[in-house]
Amino acid sequence: MRVPASILSAALISALVLGPALVRAETPDPADWPYAQDIPQPQTVTPGLAGESPLDIVRFLLTRGSSAPTLSPDGETLVFRNTVTGIPQLWRVPARGGWPQQLTFGPAVTFHAWLPDGSGLIYAADRQGDEREAYWFISADGTQEREILGFDGAFRVFGDFNDEGTHIAYSSTLRTGQDFDVHVAEIATGESRLVHAGRFGYYADAWQPGGNLLLVREARGEDGNDLHLLNTDTGELDTLFAPEEHAYYGDLAWRPEGRGFYLITDHEREFRAIAYYELASRELRLVEAADGRDIDGLALSPDGRKLVWTINDGGYSRLRGRDLLSGEPLAAPTLPEGVYSITFADDEPVLAISVSAPSDPGAIWTWHLGTGHVAQAARSEMAGIPRDILIAPESVTFAASDGVMLHGLLYLPDPANVSGERPPLVMNVHGGPTAQARPGFNAVFQYLLGRGIAVLDLNFRGSTGFGKTFTRLDNQLLRPNAVRDLVDALDFLVEDGRVDAKRAAVMGGSYGGYLVNDVLGRYPEAFAAGVSFVGVSDWVRALQEAAPSLQASDRIEYGDINDPEMREFFRELSPITRVDNIQAPMLFSHGANDPRDPVTESDRMVLALRERDIPVEYLRFPDEGHSVRRLENRVELYRRVAAFLEQHLEE
Repeated sequence: MRVPASILSAALISALVLGPALVRAETPDPADWPYAQDIPQPQTVTPGLAGESPLDIVRFLLTRGSSAPTLSPDGETLVFRNTVTGIPQLWRVPARGGWPQQLTFGPAVTFHAWLPDGSGLIYAADRQGDEREAYWFISADGTQEREILGFDGAFRVFGDFNDEGTHIAYSSTLRTGQDFDVHVAEIATGESRLVHAGRFGYYADAWQPGGNLLLVREARGEDGNDLHLLNTDTGELDTLFAPEEHAYYGDLAWRPEGRGFYLITDHEREFRAIAYYELASRELRLVEAADGRDIDGLALSPDGRKLVWTINDGGYSRLRGRDLLSGEPLAAPTLPEGVYSITFADDEPVLAISVSAPSDPGAIWTWHLGTGHVAQAARSEMAGIPRDILIAPESVTFAASDGVMLHGLLYLPDPANVSGERPPLVMNVHGGPTAQARPGFNAVFQYLLGRGIAVLDLNFRGSTGFGKTFTRLDNQLLRPNAVRDLVDALDFLVEDGRVDAKRAAVMGGSYGGYLVNDVLGRYPEAFAAGVSFVGVSDWVRALQEAAPSLQASDRIEYGDINDPEMREFFRELSPITRVDNIQAPMLFSHGANDPRDPVTESDRMVLALRERDIPVEYLRFPDEGHSVRRLENRVELYRRVAAFLEQHLEE
């Protein structure tokens, strides 16, 4: 739902029940769910034969993409994450392409970064999705491995290496169990010291080259942050930006001599642009803007001469670049249309570009800006699925009932696969809410399209990518308007006429799961079925139990839950208060180890619906958290989701 994760314990979850006004039935202890039929028992599932029509959901789930590319400092070796083993692990491959080698073989890897000397990497993993990471070192060839910072019950967020590569800066909740403080640790020994004790969330970001200054982001709203400069020797904190109207300061990239840094920001702007901040003059100047679109990624070459960025064009990424000395644009390579992320090697002008597209679950390209050489270093595995049967979306824009312009990505199935005059629909609502429906690869979407079901991936108000004003149109008392957007989107589809909006299901995860829970209670006639993954059912409880790092953002995004009027507003906003209105069959999924939205959020919805004999399916995974990582669990989950949707969207 929200990042960073809130800090929760089983005891806290059990203790903070708010009383009968919000709870229809007593919720069992999270560790003692009494309904054995809800605990998935994954089985080995075959994918069916290649070339079958329609293809089985399992074959789509067996596609494999690579993500999170990082280049060795010399630009010769690429390390990335891939789930070919069933959970995310690290793999390495020559940057020009070649045969990949698996590096890690343990729990799911959640983060990794090269050491500045190229001798190896730091990587992180948690315990069954609880998001409380430990850090390890692994040599570049994968033959040596050791723990740097072990599990200590705290949440950690990695920051950066110092110039020598001897220390790391990171943020941790160790001191209070809730507040994120800034720490520095020696890589060789794991010895760590507290540098700055903060209130709420202070996140180490980019360490000044050759210096002792560290850029630190302070959480302020889900779409913004303040920016500070921390002296790692003295602990002195210098505030650079803390405007009255909160803004975003991210993708921080120091110039190699450390005099200043480039960043992406919407400081005193509607859309995010690239700016440069000079330390000596304390001046911020605009470098690049994108005419009514966000710039959402930047990378600076190691010599500080070449700047590369991505533009968010209705969800699609557009790659751009410029030589900062000559002012000439760079001739960017032609890549598949989709969603990109970019990163340079530390010492050479080699750029890694991750590409996720409707027909590609994740490929990685490298571009040597010195020689112009472009190579596909990591390819995706399509599990026998022809790329030409996969469908790209159409961008649609329409007005909500109050005139606000909404956006969505509409996927229409091949007419040959549609049974009847028009296809039924699944409306997908993303999490966040500060996130965006973008045209990357989605296995479930493509499976449904193959079965003749259309998909609308909706950008409701509160989504990113359409300007700062649009992102904040659901803040605090405006939040019910975002729920209404789902119904307005259905009205648009009725008028559009290409899908059967009377046979529509709504599906979403995290904050999107909340929207599913709520729209089915507020507008019980709108949707024929609902699929809710890790969704909030009780906002008072969710906001009250959030860590202070989230509460700082929540006061802007949601409001101060300690204010009696706001507390009553969120009590009424909670889907559990309207659970008696729900008529549509529902499927819920939740990981028992979820640290953001505790599993009890779905438990109480399931119990209340079963009291009324509303058809409910529930997958309560004992070994997952806020997402489903394990292949066998993903297969079990999405087979059930696919069968549920097909059953309830029949003519």
